[in-house]
Amino acid sequence: MFIKPNQFVIPTEQRDYSEWHRGRTRYALWYLLLDQVKHAEIIKQLDQIRHQFSDCLIKSSNRQYHITLYIGGFLTCDESIYNDDFPQSLFVKQQQQLESLNLSHSITLKLTAVNSFESALFVQVSDSLHQLTSIRSVLRLAQHTEVAAQTYCAHITLGLYAQKVMGQDVLQRLDACAALDVELEFDQIHFGYYSAQTLQGPLHSLYCFNLE
Repeated sequence: MFIKPNQFVIPTEQRDYSEWHRGRTRYALWYLLLDQVKHAEIIKQLDQIRHQFSDCLIKSSNRQYHITLYIGGFLTCDESIYNDDFPQSLFVKQQQQLESLNLSHSITLKLTAVNSFESALFVQVSDSLHQLTSIRSVLRLAQHTEVAAQTYCAHITLGLYAQKVMGQDVLQRLDACAALDVELEFDQIHFGYYSAQTLQGPLHSLYCFNLE
């Protein structure tokens, strides 16, 4: 999952992953979105960090900075055909369960450091009050297995690797990055999707849950 010093990072091929999407278009998830106005200074910081690593990251990214809360899969109006389908009826159940949590205050998180997965550069997110844990617990469904890594790691992706780079080289560059101590506040939770046929395409919000 995380980068290893003695291995190359895993670059993302810039192509249509037809064997993955099988003609399906909308890949759904729950997420916290960094707002262009409210989080403008933080977005500027993230852009600067991404620029420092621009020589090894995919340049054509239109994905907004966000924190993924739960990955649903391919949104469909019908019952599941593939194990990574996500029927709209499951979204309705999640929506009802989220409303039952009675969240009435904003979510406060902290950005702490720049780090790397095997395939992507990211910023670590600290959730000392376990707010994301509570939200994720109500989004879980008995009828659905989340399409995600076994262990949840709250983060903001800065970019996917475009080429093979030795992990040790990336780690040395990460050590040179200044530590972060930035607080983030969110007053909305989004459910939306991105186009499976567009690599690093934008997120489209379908539903917004207001926390205040």
